[in-house]
Amino acid sequence: MNEDLDFLVIAIAQGDVHAFSRWLASAEAPLRASLVRFATVVDTEAVLQEAMLRIWSVASRFEPDGRPHGLFRLAVRIARNLAISELRRTRATPVPSEMLAEEPEPTAWAPPDPMLQKVLRKCHEALPDKPKAALGARLASQGAEPDEVLAHRMQMRLNTFLQNITRARRLLAGCLSKHGVQVDPELLS
Repeated sequence: MNEDLDFLVIAIAQGDVHAFSRWLASAEAPLRASLVRFATVVDTEAVLQEAMLRIWSVASRFEPDGRPHGLFRLAVRIARNLAISELRRTRATPVPSEMLAEEPEPTAWAPPDPMLQKVLRKCHEALPDKPKAALGARLASQGAEPDEVLAHRMQMRLNTFLQNITRARRLLAGCLSKHGVQVDPELLS
């Protein structure tokens, strides 16, 4: 964290969402990095979110100690204490810091199977129009847009959009299964 944003504390304490957003944009990455040693045994995303909620809640009682990055240092302390509490609750063991510096073994990359791609295309083309369009919209967004936005864009109610996704998934799974591709049975239900 380069810039000391403690001057935003007063605005944050008064409930200024924009000030908190500015502080959060600067603090999130280094705060996330401070939790890396807990990542294999604790849901660090949940810890991070809880820490941010607590910062928002306690900002009105925060008293600077005269050193820079006071609110950030408090966030780190809160996040680490939450992670340690979760460790104690689950009786897990954090990863030693020296292990984090080791390079992971590279995994072998295999090119896509051309036969599988052919079957996928064939099954996708066989879908009815609306399920195919709904699935196509979701895949094209790559998770960047919520289903509500995609449904609105396609002029569908959310429930209709979701039913089309479910139908497309079932039909694809059934088609793939008929072509000898093992499919998780849950996708067929």
